[in-house]
Amino acid sequence: MATAPRTIDDLLSEARADLVRLTPAQAYDAQAAGAVLVDIRPEANRVTEGELPGAVVVERTVLEWRLDPACEARLPLASYDLHVVVVCNEGYSSSLAAATLRQLGVHRATDLVGGFRAWRAAGLPVG
Repeated sequence: MATAPRTIDDLLSEARADLVRLTPAQAYDAQAAGAVLVDIRPEANRVTEGELPGAVVVERTVLEWRLDPACEARLPLASYDLHVVVVCNEGYSSSLAAATLRQLGVHRATDLVGGFRAWRAAGLPVG
């Protein structure tokens, strides 16, 4: 008997099960304490909606290559112990991205509940 296909909601639930997701205020505090905010939003969104001050911009299409500590294409900051808070527009693709980083061994990877738009709505700094 064939197994029913999984849905995106299934994948999202599985991804979030292992994450300690942060609210905008918690992410702001985490950044102040040394966490790295990684903005995976497309350039068009960053231009029209604003940027996160101090965030590292790594578009979603290359995220794993840039943050996998074992990859030759990694950024200098890549580390298995890096506290990464992935940020997308609304907090959906960032959950999937953070879960993938955790599968690569970046065990402190998580994401921002509600994404950039929740950050902005909370009145936190936007550049």
